[in-house]
Amino acid sequence: MTKKPIKLSSIQLSNGETIAYQLERRARRTVGLKITADGLVVHAPKYILEFQLKKLIQEKSNWIVSKLDARKQNHIPPIIWQDGETLQLLGNAINLNVVQDAKNKQAQFNHDSLTITSPQADDEAVIKHKVIQWYKKQAEVDFGRRLAVLAAKLGVSTPPLKLSSAQSRWGSCSSRGDIRLNWRLLQAPPHIINYVVCHELAHLKEMNHSAKFWAVVESIYPDYKLAEKELKQLSPQLHRM
Repeated sequence: MTKKPIKLSSIQLSNGETIAYQLERRARRTVGLKITADGLVVHAPKYILEFQLKKLIQEKSNWIVSKLDARKQNHIPPIIWQDGETLQLLGNAINLNVVQDAKNKQAQFNHDSLTITSPQADDEAVIKHKVIQWYKKQAEVDFGRRLAVLAAKLGVSTPPLKLSSAQSRWGSCSSRGDIRLNWRLLQAPPHIINYVVCHELAHLKEMNHSAKFWAVVESIYPDYKLAEKELKQLSPQLHRM
């Protein structure tokens, strides 16, 4: 498939601010604007004149500025896999300690810090791998305990647990009754993890999202609406890792 040509341009908005934007010419009738991680992207008809396009963009100045400001405020910096970085564990901030040592020791957690020892202490890819492996190991134990307790509360047998690395789902329940939980949830507060576990367990009784399903969720997690809203707000933070 041939890629659509992308042109980098700039424009002065009605408030006097000059911004850069990506221009993509397409077979369409109208001008479309969207804000992405890279800033403003403009999708324009192939044959619209430059001055007409800029006039249309300037007319949307207030919308563009408000969306760009919102993106800046909501921006979450990526994790720097180095000594001194702050991580999240069960809703609490913990310190990442990176120690250089000839011996490749296992990760050690102590109170509020996770220590990674490696001969390659300056290799962020190595540190990231060791941290994530530790999180996955802890998640398997933590989630397994919650699953057993909450399954008993629902009155069902504890289902098999598998970890997931999905980018868009926190959990799933297969038609066979297997439950997958995203290991990144270990960063979230315990009540959020409990909500996701209850949500997936409810699918053992109702394999849908009907009113009956939500009634099952509510029977073991009454405040599910608040937890669901909080999880949506937390999601960008949890996906840093």
